[in-house]
Amino acid sequence: MSGASQPNLPVVAILTIDDDKDYFRGNRSNFADLLLAAKKMGYTSYIITIKDLKLQAKRVIGYRYVADKDEWRQEWFPLPHILYNRIPQREDEMQPAVKKKLQDIMKHPTIRMFNPTFFNKWKLYKWLNKSNATRPYIPHTLKLTNAEQLNKMLHHHSYLFLKPVSGKAGMGIMTLRLNLNNGFKYRLRIQDKSKNISYNCTSISKLWSRIIKQAGSAKYIVQQGITLASINKRPFDLRALIQKTEQGNWDITGIGARLAGSASITTHVPRGGSIEDPSKLLTSLFGEQGSARILARIRNTALVLARQIEQEAGKPLGEMSMDLGVDAAGGIWFFEANAKPMKFDEPDIRKRSLERVYQYSTFLMKSGG
Repeated sequence: MSGASQPNLPVVAILTIDDDKDYFRGNRSNFADLLLAAKKMGYTSYIITIKDLKLQAKRVIGYRYVADKDEWRQEWFPLPHILYNRIPQREDEMQPAVKKKLQDIMKHPTIRMFNPTFFNKWKLYKWLNKSNATRPYIPHTLKLTNAEQLNKMLHHHSYLFLKPVSGKAGMGIMTLRLNLNNGFKYRLRIQDKSKNISYNCTSISKLWSRIIKQAGSAKYIVQQGITLASINKRPFDLRALIQKTEQGNWDITGIGARLAGSASITTHVPRGGSIEDPSKLLTSLFGEQGSARILARIRNTALVLARQIEQEAGKPLGEMSMDLGVDAAGGIWFFEANAKPMKFDEPDIRKRSLERVYQYSTFLMKSGG
């Protein structure tokens, strides 16, 4: 059996779901990085699927990464102390068997799991609106329900974002602008799989029909559009990675910036966005002192937001990434938090993020949750 864990260090398993052809699903390069980091730090760590996790067993089948051969091997491992949930898709988590297993894990006497589920956009906004400390950072947001409601909101905010409640990586996002001086009053832009499509509509009913056709069965929120700080007409936002430390406290692991592609609705890199240094971008607009002040405020704001999200979620969270915007006046806005952060490409943030997964796991084991 693999994995004789060092004393005082937990056995940490990375949880995903099985795959008929390829053992398990998920981001394999991320999994490999995690296991290599664990090895360097002296932890026993492996990949396990929902199906192979037998909660009453003393040992389970898992997968380890053999770096020099770039391959995955199936082996026996001790039952984990800590589960790091990296189930890749919302749809996977919604499967009845997966939901049941996740519920059983949460009740288990010796196993601790962090980040048990994906976040829901609408719930996030409701949670953050409950607190006076976090409400100022939230754009005006409603559930998208009907054409009348949309029209009313457009007359409050002439620029709106329409976002799927369970969206990922910017898929399905639409923007809407009202221009009363134009015959085509409504301009809708849709972020499709590979490109952006624009529609000009003369009436709210035609606009609503187009939105419904695009949204299909997906639930949407409608949100006040924020005009972000821009470089050469390309807006940017900031991505903060917030993780728990070995003391169990929230801390900023790092902040990156994403500059939008020339024709993109969002700043996502697969859609033409680029990775930038946040300090350089902010300094070019607000000067060195202004940039330092804004970054300090962003760090503080992200921590306040993370604590409120965890309190309202009522479940143990160990990490989240957060999309934050800075407007032209230096104001800070919250757009989204992700319970399953994607890899940060900045090397220093990446290294620290991998280490913190295991450091927090040690805290979880020692504290009993």
